[in-house]
Amino acid sequence: MLTINFSPFPNLETERLLLRRVDSNDIKEIFALRSNPETMKYIPRPLVKTDEDALEHIAMIDSKIDSNEGINWAITLKGNPKLVGIIGHHRIKSENYRAEIGYMLLPEFHGKGIVSEAVKEAVNYGFTVMKLHSLEAVIDPDNQASAKVLEKNGFIKEAHLKENKFYEGRFLDTVIYSTWNR
Repeated sequence: MLTINFSPFPNLETERLLLRRVDSNDIKEIFALRSNPETMKYIPRPLVKTDEDALEHIAMIDSKIDSNEGINWAITLKGNPKLVGIIGHHRIKSENYRAEIGYMLLPEFHGKGIVSEAVKEAVNYGFTVMKLHSLEAVIDPDNQASAKVLEKNGFIKEAHLKENKFYEGRFLDTVIYSTWNR
């Protein structure tokens, strides 16, 4: 079985980005991401309503990292420590050498290739450092921008699950994209 260890925390770097640990200084940006109905449109989770909610979200991220259950990075532009998005590996299934990747970006940074660049680096980390065999992304079927990012990064559409999630009184479809360490 796969052994995961996120200590010391691994900062990642690309041509334009620094992926670093989320911390309490990111409260304003986490609040902006998680309280905005537009950024949360395809994520069936309650909106963050207070700074305290944002701090609890940051604490949850820390807890998952400390227990080696998951990892999230703040997406930042090199030379500017401000969080513009978040990316990470969740629902790690060590016995199957598989994890789920997820990401979000503040709307003013959409369409600049930032998420795609971060996904490429997070996938590379998942395969080379974590030694995963495969990664999946679970997205809303209407989220065409996310589908394009995944396809650009070698993910293929593997499944369309009909009404498999119940959220806020209705059933939602999900689409699973996957990629493998080749």
